[in-house]
Amino acid sequence: MILETSAKQKRLLAINNYFYRRGGAEAIFLEQMQLFSDIGWDVIPFAMQHPDNNNSPWSEYFVSEIEYGRESSLMTKVAQAGKIIYSFEAQRSIESLIEQARPDIAHAHNVYHHLSPSVFATLKKANIPTVMTVHDLKLACPAYKMLVNGHVCEECRGGKIYNVLRHRCIKGSTVLSGLVFLETIVHRGLGLYRHKVDKFVVPSRFYREKLIEWGWPAEQLIYIPNFVDTQEFTTGWDEGDYFVFAGRLAPEKGLVTLIKAAAMAKQRLVIAGTGPDEAMLKALVQELGADVTFAGYVSGQNLTRLIGESKALVLPSEWYENAPVSILEAYALGKPVIGAAIGGIPEMIRDGETGMTAISGDANDLARVLAAMADLTPAARARMGADGRDWISRDFSAAAFRDRTVDLYASLGVS
Repeated sequence: MILETSAKQKRLLAINNYFYRRGGAEAIFLEQMQLFSDIGWDVIPFAMQHPDNNNSPWSEYFVSEIEYGRESSLMTKVAQAGKIIYSFEAQRSIESLIEQARPDIAHAHNVYHHLSPSVFATLKKANIPTVMTVHDLKLACPAYKMLVNGHVCEECRGGKIYNVLRHRCIKGSTVLSGLVFLETIVHRGLGLYRHKVDKFVVPSRFYREKLIEWGWPAEQLIYIPNFVDTQEFTTGWDEGDYFVFAGRLAPEKGLVTLIKAAAMAKQRLVIAGTGPDEAMLKALVQELGADVTFAGYVSGQNLTRLIGESKALVLPSEWYENAPVSILEAYALGKPVIGAAIGGIPEMIRDGETGMTAISGDANDLARVLAAMADLTPAARARMGADGRDWISRDFSAAAFRDRTVDLYASLGVS
């Protein structure tokens, strides 16, 4: 039986690989679903089956679970490789869901490898307006990050995607890089993104400009920044004597630079997170005699307190970050932010007002900025954090995000 909506109620098909809070993309995906439910939309998820998924009456339409990296047979790996490129199962599942739910519009987030962009062809065939949020640089770079061996790379510009195989950009593997090379050829040949998706939501101005540089039509890319609800965050923390980094311990995060800078500036640093570089970073701390504490994986209220009681959150990235929600959360806690001047980070920091910026990859400059922030009085740092909170409560609020997205949907005939 087909479920009908009332004359006034609109139905949004929300698409993402995972239907639980796994990372930043999932957080935005789930919070957007809630925002639209709150204003009376009927929101229907489409995702991959997973034991951690939230409950949904629509889960019978989800595609079967795939978790890459697990031990599996050769035939299973071959089948999974096929789904990475083009998932017919996802097409069949979303076609059945469309027949049952009759959505007015679809909004996708991350679909790579599990659902695959094959779903966009089905949505286009069904004449459903489709929007996708750009959480990374996959539309331009086959390997998502424009990063090779720890350095920014734009060699694939102009269609030279063979470089993903030449540099073995995917985990240093010829096989995996070759698979992604083939995937990119197929997706671009079929126009699964360029011709099947109506509009792309881009959370940073930097990413929008970068995609335009790489040949994407400006009118297809709509800037709508990420958001946080400041009312969910408290302020007035008792400041401790440390700076904090929170995130994955990976090369592109700039942690070698940060540790060197902290040592030079003689500032205490707390690093929250785990990742492949952890052992190397701990050895570097010992070598330099830096005052650095590794807190391990921290989440929830413990992470909130760790950031809230810091002098400032530091993001020393050395790759094209998009629009880190962690910056917004730090402001919401009333804390200033020190960020590397790369990617979308500097547009989220009002230098000298809500935080400070440093040259990406330059330990000397970052040391200078850490020392400058430390030299301020606690009251001055608190004013910076308060100014950041005031700024995001206006321009990066949930209401602003919802209104901009509603306007976007209206431009596609859904209002």
